[in-house]
Amino acid sequence: MLAKVTSCAVVGMEGAIVEVEVDISPGLPVFTVVGLPDKAVQEARERVRSAVRNSGCVFPNRRITVNLAPADLQKEGPAYDLPIAVGIIFSSEQVAANIAGMVFLGELSLDGGLRHTNGILPMVALAHQKGYSTIFVPAVDAKEASIIKGIRIFPVNTLSELIGHLRGDISLKEFISDENTYDEIQDNCSYVDLAEVKGQEHVKRALEVAAAGGHNMLMVGPPGSGKTMLSRSLLSILPRMTLGESLEVTKIYSIAGLLPSDIPLIRQRPFRSPHYTISHAGLVGGGHWPHPGEISLSHRGVLFLDEFAEFGHATLEVLRQPLEDRIVTISRAKGSITFPANFMLVGAMNPCPCGYFGDQFKECTCSAGAISRYQKRISGPLMDRIDIYIQVPRVDYEKLTDRHQGETSDKVRKRVESAREIQNERFKEVGIVCNAEMTPLEIREYCQVDSPAQDLLRMAMKQLHLSARAFHRILKLARTIADIEGISTIASSHVAEALQYRPRDMI
Repeated sequence: MLAKVTSCAVVGMEGAIVEVEVDISPGLPVFTVVGLPDKAVQEARERVRSAVRNSGCVFPNRRITVNLAPADLQKEGPAYDLPIAVGIIFSSEQVAANIAGMVFLGELSLDGGLRHTNGILPMVALAHQKGYSTIFVPAVDAKEASIIKGIRIFPVNTLSELIGHLRGDISLKEFISDENTYDEIQDNCSYVDLAEVKGQEHVKRALEVAAAGGHNMLMVGPPGSGKTMLSRSLLSILPRMTLGESLEVTKIYSIAGLLPSDIPLIRQRPFRSPHYTISHAGLVGGGHWPHPGEISLSHRGVLFLDEFAEFGHATLEVLRQPLEDRIVTISRAKGSITFPANFMLVGAMNPCPCGYFGDQFKECTCSAGAISRYQKRISGPLMDRIDIYIQVPRVDYEKLTDRHQGETSDKVRKRVESAREIQNERFKEVGIVCNAEMTPLEIREYCQVDSPAQDLLRMAMKQLHLSARAFHRILKLARTIADIEGISTIASSHVAEALQYRPRDMI
C-alpha cells in the first residue's frame, strides 16, 4: 500500500513542501530512501526502525521504499524522521486516518521520543502560506512554531502519543501561545548603559548618530580606552525591533540551530563578536550545504569586529559586497543560496602594532613603516564603506573618578527612535528602514542641502579628494544628523559634523 505524508524542507531562508511517499511491497527486507537525501536523512532508516518498534507498532519485514519529492531538491537534516515513520505505519495499515492538510516535522530518538529540530519556524510559516491547517512538531519546539498565527500547532512528545491521537484513542492538546510572553522577553534584555562609560562624550555622540541612521563605524585608540565597552553599549540605544524584524532574525537563528529553547521569538537585536581568527566560511557562511555565517547572524543587529586590523585581508574584503547589497549569496555546484545581511558594522582597532601611536603619555615603539603597514591592512574600498571614523583617546583620571553620571541610554534611545520614526515615514513607500540604506536615487530626492552647506561640500570634495561613494555617505550622515534635530533641510553644521567623521591619515 502507498502512503503519502507531508513534510517540509529548508532551502536557504525559505521552506519547501516535501511529500514523503512510502511504499511497502513483497520481497526481501530492504529499506531504501531516495530523493537526494543527505547522510542524516539516510541514517533516518535506523532511527525510524527502532522508534516504530519501541512505540508499540510492528516494523514491516518487507521491501520499503521512501521517496522524498520533489526529487531534485536536496534534503538534509533529521526533520523527516517523523513523516517517514508515520508513512510506514500508514502504509502497513496499522493506522487508518485522514491526514490531508496535516504536516509532520521532527527528529526521532530510538525510543520514539521527539527531539528539537532546526528550522521549525520557516517550515511552519511555509505550511501556513500553502494553506495547511494542522502541523505536528516536537513538544520542545511548540513555542517557536506558535509564532505563526492561523495554523493549529500540536506538540508531540513521543511517536506512540501521535499514533494514539491519529487512531482516536487519545486527543493531543493544541498549543496556544501567550501573547504576553513576547513582551516579557523584550523587557528582560540587559545592556551596557552609556551612563556607565566615563568620558568619551564625542564617541557617545558618534554612537548616537550611527544608531539613528544605521551607519557603519570604526573606532581607533590605544588599549584600555573603552572601545569594546562603547561598542557593546550600542545595543542599549538602538531602536527596538519590529515584529517583522524579529521574525527575520528568529528564522535565521532557527535555521542555524542557535535559537534558545526558552526564547521562541528573538526581540533583542543581535550582537555578534567573532574572533579575528575566524575563517572566510565562518564569517560569510558556507559548508557543503550553505548555512548562515556571522554576517547573517548579525542581521538587523551589530557585527562587532574587535582588533579590526588583525583580521585576514581576504576575510575583511568579503564584507564589501554585503555592506552594499545587504545580502550575501553563496554559490555551490548544486545551486546558490541567498541569506540576508543587513547589519551595522562596528570595528575597533589600535593605531599601530604596539597600540600607543599618538598617545600623550606612553611612547610608541613602532617604526613609521610598521605603523603605515598596520594601518594599510584596511583597504581603501573597505574604508570607503565605513561612514563614521572616530578617535578614542585614553580617559583622564579626573573623568574616571568623576561621580557625575552621564546621559543614560534611555534618553539617547528616545532621540534615536524619534529620528528612526522620521525615516520610517520618509521611506514608507521605498521599502528601506534607515538612511544608511539609501541609494543615489533616494539621496537625490531626500537629501536637500541649503546653499552654505553646498559650498562646504564643494570645498570638501576638492580638498579631501573624496570619491562619489564618500560624497554620498557624507550626505547620508548629514541627513541623519538633521533627523536627530528634527530639521528637514541639511544645513552646513550637519555637513561639518559629517565631515569630521571621515577617515584621515594618522601618520
